[in-house]
Formats: sequence, C-alpha cells, structure tokens
Amino acid sequence: MKQIPHVVTPRRALRGVTLIELLTVITVVAILGSLATGSYRRYTMRANRTDATTALLKIQVAEEKFFLSNNTYTTDFTGTGLGVLPAGGATNNGFYTVAIAAGSTGTIATSYAATATATGGQTDDTSCPTFTINDQGARTPLDSSGCWK
Repeated sequence: MKQIPHVVTPRRALRGVTLIELLTVITVVAILGSLATGSYRRYTMRANRTDATTALLKIQVAEEKFFLSNNTYTTDFTGTGLGVLPAGGATNNGFYTVAIAAGSTGTIATSYAATATATGGQTDDTSCPTFTINDQGARTPLDSSGCWK
C-alpha cells in the first residue's frame, strides 16, 4: 500500500480572518444598511401619500353627489353627510387628518375646500405635508410637484 506524503502548509495559510478584515466588512455592511434604511423611509412616506389623495378624491366624489341631491355642499363627512371617512377626520390608514371648509365663495353652500394634513410619522414628509382639493377640482400641491402621483 502506497502512503500519501504529508503536505506541510505554511503557518500563514492556516490563519483565519484578522480583526482588521472583520471590522472592514462590518463597516461596509453598516454603511450599506444606513443607506438602505433612509431610502426605504423615503419610499414609505411617498407611498403613504396615497392615503391623503384617496381620501380627498373620495370626498370630492361624495361632495358632488351630495350637492346634486341637496343643492349645497356639506362639512359633515362622517354622519349623515358624506360617510366616506372614519370618525374624527382621520384617513383610513391614519397618516393624515382631513377637514372640509367653505371654499372660494366663502360659504359651504356653494363651494368647499378639503384639506389633508400629515400626522404622526408622516409629518417627516416635508415635500408634501398637506394636500387640498376644492369644488373646482383644483389640487395643491400642483400635479407637477409629483405629490399626487
């Protein structure tokens, strides 16, 4: 029977990962993680804007229906009026608070303006903190700002 010669390897090849190499990898992973977290937060704030835009568009449709039946607009969007939002004026997911007031004519009978204002963590969205829509269909911020997308 033939014996396999024992291979002697240099001591350097048997060593593991050095502390410096390990710290370098941890630093790179930490930097990538912090970049990803910030990017994800901005993405979720943009996605949460749909809570406001959806609520305002529902209010717009409900206001027009109410006007056709009653020949006036209303500020009551929870009770016998529009019935499109939960009590308290919060949007369905709670990222915005909605209020309806008289519009450009100064009386709710002939015009309205609905406003959604960011609440909670959504207030960090400094690009689009409030949304409005009125009886003429005018929106702010303007569509060109990208907030309504």
